[in-house]
Amino acid sequence: MNLRNNKLHSSFIQRKAIKVISGINNFNVGQIFKIIHACEISKATYVDVARNPKIVSFIKSISSIPVCVSSIDPRALYESVLAGADLVEIGNFDCFYTNGVYLSNDQIIAIVKQVKYLLPYTDICVTIPHILKLHEQIYLAQKLESLGINLLQTEGSITNFSNEKLLEAKKINDNILYSTSMACCALSSVYSISKVVSLPVIASSGINGISASVALSYGASGIGIRSSVSKLGNIIDMSNYIDEMIFSTSKKLYDIDQNNLLYMATSNLSLNKCSII
Repeated sequence: MNLRNNKLHSSFIQRKAIKVISGINNFNVGQIFKIIHACEISKATYVDVARNPKIVSFIKSISSIPVCVSSIDPRALYESVLAGADLVEIGNFDCFYTNGVYLSNDQIIAIVKQVKYLLPYTDICVTIPHILKLHEQIYLAQKLESLGINLLQTEGSITNFSNEKLLEAKKINDNILYSTSMACCALSSVYSISKVVSLPVIASSGINGISASVALSYGASGIGIRSSVSKLGNIIDMSNYIDEMIFSTSKKLYDIDQNNLLYMATSNLSLNKCSII
């Protein structure tokens, strides 16, 4: 693994990268500004934004945080890199699913080849669609690695089984069961894919402060978060949530002692902020 951006390279090597996703269809500059500010306060690794060169230029003019642009349009990704994007992602397919658009392995590979041709010196991440069966996800991940892709990201969905578990968790107020049920599809993909490729894998979709540490133990090198941040009303709340995720990925929350007994390694998380916006 060799990313061109030193900050990204270091974070993924240390397996503690935090990507904050503003949304592939989010063109609200005011909300994006809040997310960027929160990322700077909490020192998130990088931000993922919509494929709009003006938004990319705006972010680069006010912040030094690395910017990723997500799209399935090679030309849009190319134009975003010209505007200053540090890396690109072919993915975040959720918004396409709602419109009945589902990409096959062959279609994704074709897009990857076009993007590689247009951007031979740009780091590229590809999302592995959760609609694929697990063995198809593994095949696609291996194929993408052979094509020279730099990063992979998982997706997840709420299945009938996990939905039953969510209802059960809410009923008995079990936060651990709720968190792992929310993220179970993404976690299974992370575990399976990370075993067969040497690329960094980003765990995304339904990941929170509890399941983030599970994702890392399953082989993830980074965490992607979106709705949990974007639905918060102000910069301080956003920053606090990002702090929680960073804590989950930077501290050993558990360990095994000499008697093979599982115990919690506790630590205090400081959330001191200067002002409320």
